[in-house]
Amino acid sequence: QVLLVESGGGLVQPGGSVTLSCSASGRASSTYAMGWFRQAPGKEREFVAAISRDGGITFCLHSVKGRFTISRDNSKNAVYLQMNNLKPDDTAVYYCAAAAREYGGTRQSNYNYWGQGTQVTGSS
Repeated sequence: QVLLVESGGGLVQPGGSVTLSCSASGRASSTYAMGWFRQAPGKEREFVAAISRDGGITFCLHSVKGRFTISRDNSKNAVYLQMNNLKPDDTAVYYCAAAAREYGGTRQSNYNYWGQGTQVTGSS
């Protein structure tokens, strides 16, 4: 089992940047593929980005490509989401998730463990 804790959220001006971190404890994070999801007010939770166990495969939601980057550091049991050029539509609670497989992809049902979420608000 793994415990996931997100950090780094907050209020960010449109066009600004922020990096979310997800710290994994319990089994080594290198055992899991990782993903980021988000849930905006009044909307269902959606996929944002995914990364394979070794970091060799990454994939992002089309609307964030070129602005968001997912990465991981298995030596630190951590995964990151670098968010640049933030837009008001990026406002959401962002969740880190772990999948007990090589690559989790976009499906939420592929992920076995979830963090509690961190709020990101893009507003001036």
